[in-house]
Amino acid sequence: MVLEVTNTNNVKVYTVSGSSLTRKLPDWLIRRKRRELQKDIEWTRRIELIQDFGFPEAALRIKVTPDQQFCMATGVYKPQIRVFDFSNVAMKFDRHTDSENVNFLILSDDWTKSVHLQNDRSLEFHNEGQMHFRTRIPRFGRDLAYHMPSCDVLVGGASNEVYRLNIDQGRFMTPMETQSRKGVNVVRVNPAHQLFGFGLEDGAVEFWDPRARNRIGVLEPAIPEATQSSLEITAMDFRKDGLGVALGTSSGHVLLYDLRQSRPWQVKDQQYGLPIKSLQWIEHAAGAYSDEMDTDGAKIMSADSRIIKLWNVNSGKVFTSIEPPCDINDVSHITDSGLLFVAGESSEIHSYFIPQLGPAPRWAHFLENLTEEMEQKPQQTIYDDYKFVVRRELESLGLAHLIGSPVLKPYMHGFFVDLRLYERAKAIANPFAYEEYRMRRVQEKLSQARESRIRATTKLPKVNRSLAMRLMHLQKGTARNDDSSDSDEETSKRMGGRQRRKAQAQAATATAVLQDSRFKDIFSNPEFEVDEEADEFKQLHTPFKKMKLQKKQVEESDDSSADEAVDIRNSNEEVNSDNEFFQ
Repeated sequence: MVLEVTNTNNVKVYTVSGSSLTRKLPDWLIRRKRRELQKDIEWTRRIELIQDFGFPEAALRIKVTPDQQFCMATGVYKPQIRVFDFSNVAMKFDRHTDSENVNFLILSDDWTKSVHLQNDRSLEFHNEGQMHFRTRIPRFGRDLAYHMPSCDVLVGGASNEVYRLNIDQGRFMTPMETQSRKGVNVVRVNPAHQLFGFGLEDGAVEFWDPRARNRIGVLEPAIPEATQSSLEITAMDFRKDGLGVALGTSSGHVLLYDLRQSRPWQVKDQQYGLPIKSLQWIEHAAGAYSDEMDTDGAKIMSADSRIIKLWNVNSGKVFTSIEPPCDINDVSHITDSGLLFVAGESSEIHSYFIPQLGPAPRWAHFLENLTEEMEQKPQQTIYDDYKFVVRRELESLGLAHLIGSPVLKPYMHGFFVDLRLYERAKAIANPFAYEEYRMRRVQEKLSQARESRIRATTKLPKVNRSLAMRLMHLQKGTARNDDSSDSDEETSKRMGGRQRRKAQAQAATATAVLQDSRFKDIFSNPEFEVDEEADEFKQLHTPFKKMKLQKKQVEESDDSSADEAVDIRNSNEEVNSDNEFFQ
């Protein structure tokens, strides 16, 4: 078994359940028989944290019950509600509804009582056996909250009013009118002192006192002016201490406020420019990782449709991030643990485990050992036995006549062909491919062998380097007369003896200069440096251009030899010739 793991910001995030949907499978690869599943490596190595943890098409909302024993989720298609039992790690039941769910609340400690806001302007109350009651609201709803002391269900929607349905009396109460001209996107109740918070489409947040049912304050978040005109409050969450509140905007910003102040103490950007869909305060769990600079240990989990980010409340430093392979609809965190559930536009509900965020839940204690033993390793992909080719390559291989047959599987801008057939066709289309490959490899090995040879380098003194190089030419007797290089063959034979005698005399003179100790200071004392740029030197040595070229070649030689002077009297290196020096 293998668990996919990512290591963002040195924090390991394990994908416990949910396959990678970035791998778009063609229709012809859809598994129809169970025997075929035995050949699928991903299927054989899969881990099902909860059986049937998903929906036929997509999951819309997911929440964990207050007793941490059940999980309720809504999804499509067809619209339905599913409850999962953690003790049995399986689905408990599913229940179909008439319309899609917008949001829901769990009213009891377990799953037995819940209220669901549907997209057809209806509120449905469900008990453990069936849908208990159904009513409609005047406008389309966007969010709902529950005020436990008064038994009021608060519903915000496409109106400036927040509707109040009292489930104790069984009737609608007087709605709360906000200052919004467009609608109410978010409704929240503070868990400490029951303060109402309404996130408006106009970009403001109104706070209401439930005892007087009056507005006590308005908060207008301050973000860059570029997004101020179309700003909306799309997410909100109160901290359990009653003082902190987190706001998410349509521009992808998250702002943290203290209710006693009008300015945020922390502003974070999701960097995608997408509306924030989910916000949640995550308190420090026992055994979780804590930064030395962060004394609080609390974190904020913010999510848009692309990415989930967890970051420290005080420092604003990113703790880690998760990018599911599908668009995110909702995120739920199990309290005092490191397990996250992500409902998105996929048939599976993804589960992620972060050991540094908290321990595994009691019902999934085996994750502690699995995460260490089953980190991601190289896996075989599903297309290992197939080769992807385009139409042009098919024509070059002579397989274009197979287009439309079951042998070629169309996919995107090309086709999948069996790897054995591809290799055979390639060998027939180019029978000399192996010989060409073999000759190319031989040439590569020969070039590598030449490069590995030890090459002799000439070490020259720092003073009069060009003079020393010319003397070594003559000492070896390799100097030649360039003026006679273009003459005919007879002239060369006639002048050969004279040139040899001349070369021998020059070699004897050069040897005397190099080996005589009286001339040693010429190559060690800077006062004896020959100035080749002087007019006198140019007049005495007519082939000056050629000498300049040789000087440039000397300067490009071994640079390491320029730092130390060596005795050149015994040098036996071969260099280029110049017989014009002693003419």
